[in-house]
Amino acid sequence: MADGANGRAGGDVKAIFRQIYLTLKAELLEDPAFDFTDDARQWIDKKKREILHMLQMLDYNVPGGKLNRGISVIDSYKLLKGTELSDNEVFLACVLGWCIEWLQAYFLVLDDIMDNSHTRRGQLCWFRVEKVGLIAANDGIILRNHISRILKRHFREKPYYVDLLDLFNEVEFQTASGQMLDLITTHEGEQDLSKYTMPVYRRIVQYKTAYYSFYLPVACALLMSGENLDNFVDVKNILVAMGTYFQVQDDYLDCFGDPEVIGKIGTDIEDFKCSWLVVQALELGNESQKKILTENYGKSDPACVAKVKSIYKDLDLQNVFFEYERLSYEQLISSIEAQPSKPLQDVLKSFLHKIYKRQK
Repeated sequence: MADGANGRAGGDVKAIFRQIYLTLKAELLEDPAFDFTDDARQWIDKKKREILHMLQMLDYNVPGGKLNRGISVIDSYKLLKGTELSDNEVFLACVLGWCIEWLQAYFLVLDDIMDNSHTRRGQLCWFRVEKVGLIAANDGIILRNHISRILKRHFREKPYYVDLLDLFNEVEFQTASGQMLDLITTHEGEQDLSKYTMPVYRRIVQYKTAYYSFYLPVACALLMSGENLDNFVDVKNILVAMGTYFQVQDDYLDCFGDPEVIGKIGTDIEDFKCSWLVVQALELGNESQKKILTENYGKSDPACVAKVKSIYKDLDLQNVFFEYERLSYEQLISSIEAQPSKPLQDVLKSFLHKIYKRQK
């Protein structure tokens, strides 16, 4: 089972991680639950189309991101264990990491359809690729089902197998519920800034981003370490708070970040996003400023965008963010250092130090 990592536990983690993607992809194409292998003459062309579509769909959507979530499983497990991992342990941690990347791909494929987006990770959204269209909706469902297949193949004999299934099911439900909150709050044609309050913002971010991006990788590592997740509610709360801080940073960078550094031009204002910045502006602004926001937020006209950014500047939201960042860091460090387990503190601090004061 660990052939993909054999002899390389101490090697470059990202290279090993990418190699194991190839192993998992090959296994899925040979999954006995679906027959890709009918050799009857009339099925040969159809078989080729099925396999080519699956290969393209996987390569296009699964491995194209930064892979931070997946690799965090390996890093966290190593810190929790406190020793070098065996080849088999590296392999299994990588497999769980890829399950998270598969989950991410599933969310993004469907989110892009719902948001009618055009690009993702510097390329066309999958549903906009020629001959894909709304087949992408089913592809998203297939990506989600791949996770169950991967977990069954590699973890069904493990004592924590059922806990893994429960974990992925729960986090998927939380993330989908967060997407629902986001969609009904920012629904096109019903633009109403009065909906944009800090409690609403926190709920969207917590459910849509924080659970699967921050809690899930650590929870996977804890289960591999033989731990009961019920004993780590405080850890979950810290990671969700960290995920919220991460999204606030994202919102700040969307407006104030350098496009050359972050790799994109922010469009939260044009897209009527429930951004931390607009929520702050609505809380801090006077009636005249709120009126300008209401009249201009969510419009693609550069003049409207400029008026919104002018309000942000007048309210000194950059410094409001810097103060929020400082307080968040202090509170997170305090909560982390209150944890009795030093290895767990190291895991949480490694997450925090990767994102604190990031520029992209």
